Amino acid sequence: MLKSFLYALFAGTLAALLCVHLNTPLPWMTGPLFATAALRLAGADLRVPVQAREAGQWAIGTALGLYFTAPVLAVLAARAGWIAVAVVFALALGCFCAWLLRKLSRTDHATAFFAMALGGASEMAVHGERHGANVERVAAAHSLRLMLVVGTIPFAIQYWGRHGLGIGTDLYIPGARAIDYPGLLALVCATACAALPLKRLRVPNAWVIGPLAMALLLTACGIHLSRLPEWMVRLGQLLIGVSLGTRFSPGFLRTAPRYMASVLACSAAALALAAGFGLLLAEAAGLNPGTAILATSPGGIAEMSLTAQTLHLGVPVVTAFHVSRMVILVLAVGPLFRRLRRTN
Repeated sequence: MLKSFLYALFAGTLAALLCVHLNTPLPWMTGPLFATAALRLAGADLRVPVQAREAGQWAIGTALGLYFTAPVLAVLAARAGWIAVAVVFALALGCFCAWLLRKLSRTDHATAFFAMALGGASEMAVHGERHGANVERVAAAHSLRLMLVVGTIPFAIQYWGRHGLGIGTDLYIPGARAIDYPGLLALVCATACAALPLKRLRVPNAWVIGPLAMALLLTACGIHLSRLPEWMVRLGQLLIGVSLGTRFSPGFLRTAPRYMASVLACSAAALALAAGFGLLLAEAAGLNPGTAILATSPGGIAEMSLTAQTLHLGVPVVTAFHVSRMVILVLAVGPLFRRLRRTN
């Protein structure tokens, strides 16, 4: 296991450095993700332990929480209604894409529903198993969707921003401006302690949500212990990137080719519809278009918030939208599926 993990880190680091040289967006995540996914599909034995993924999530959750100063929270509170609208849209989009996946692939209702619900792969796989879905197909669909999102949205927004198509910067500055090593140690301990009880309670994304909530609380109260060193943030991105990439297996694309092709088509449709909704939301709510697109995209909390940070967009806004969607989806997806199944 250790050797396979070290190989994954080595391949991911080389890919990240190449992406830095090419000036691609989110180089420390996209490079490792695509490099390790390609190597896994080619048959390489690459593995990432759960603890490494959780360490990456901790770094990202803590870094995001440092943006939530009291004035930022006031801005987010004023936009709570728009966040609710975006959550409803995400639920409706998942239902529509599930219907489309059933039509295209002729898969069963439960598998299609949980494969297209815009939540995390592990949470949707657990819900799907409880309701009779094919767990492997659900997990494969979410892996493919996330790869599509990470491989398109950061590049598209960077392209639009460079070419003056209305997507400029939307800067939010973290509360902690300097690195203070005693303060950093206290921050590490506090945020890790916040994650541990959530992990024991099996809360989804515990190592993102716990550290984020603790860093948010400290920052909102004006307690600025330290910012994270850049190497910690980059290492967090690297660990998440290789964790996502190693989900793929040599037989991934050969498994149920019609189903996977249908998932790709439905994920592309979800991406396009979410981007359109994001542009409408930007106009209605007065948001930066890039921020709104990231906030409403069918990606994950860490990936989209990191993209916002890298491209100098509204990190707190994107994070708040995705955290709200994740919480509501995890609570509502089971009852929503049962209700829809009764009406069909």
